[in-house]
Amino acid sequence: MFIVYAIIAALMSVVLLASAGAKFTRPQRLVDQVSTLGLPYSVLPFLGLAQIAGGGGLIIGLWWEPVGIAAAVGLALYFIGAVATHLRVGDYKGALPAAVLTAVAIVLAAARSVTL
Repeated sequence: MFIVYAIIAALMSVVLLASAGAKFTRPQRLVDQVSTLGLPYSVLPFLGLAQIAGGGGLIIGLWWEPVGIAAAVGLALYFIGAVATHLRVGDYKGALPAAVLTAVAIVLAAARSVTL
C-alpha cells in the first residue's frame, strides 16, 4: 500500500502545485470562476498556500506517516469545501474536478493509514 500512496501522493502534489500556481498568477479563467463563485479575490493566496501545504504534507508523509494522513484529511476537507462552494451557485461542471480530488484525498488517507 505504501507504493500506491507514494505514486498517488506524488501525482496529487504536482496537481496541487499547478493549481496553487494558478491561484497566485490569476489567469483570466480563474478570475472568472472566482467571480462566479462569489469569492473575494483576496482569498486566492490563502487557497494557494493551503494547496502547497497539503502537497508538501503528502510528500513529508512518505517518511512520517501521521503527517501524510493529516495532509490527506486536510485536503479532503478542502476539496469538500470546494465542491460545496461550486454546488451552492449551481456550478455542477466545476464541482466535478473538486469531487474527484476529494475522492483521491480520501484514498490517500486510507492508503497511508493502512501502512501505519
